[in-house]
Amino acid sequence: VQLVESGGGLVQPGGSLTLSCAASGFTFSRFDMRWYRQAPGKERELVAAISTAGGSTNHADSVKGRFTVSRDNAKNTVYLQMNSLKHEDTAVYYCNAVRSWGAYWGQGTQVTVSS
Repeated sequence: VQLVESGGGLVQPGGSLTLSCAASGFTFSRFDMRWYRQAPGKERELVAAISTAGGSTNHADSVKGRFTVSRDNAKNTVYLQMNSLKHEDTAVYYCNAVRSWGAYWGQGTQVTVSS
């Protein structure tokens, strides 16, 4: 089982990034997917979630209107489109595949918002 995030990096405030998380080793389409983030000295927080077929999404209030979660089950990939990035979005972003009996985690990708 693998979840591999990519797309992180350094971006200026107001900029955009798209994170990707490629899944392998399990039936991706049967898992709800989530994006979490963890900033230095802070607890991990849920950023966005998407249902198995993509018909239902939820976003944290702190990112609503700026971030969009999506998925492509044919490519076994979940995405996080991040626009209008702010300093406070700086964190390691993790993708998470979840079912009732447990979850898988990726290794994370660093997003740094700085001028």
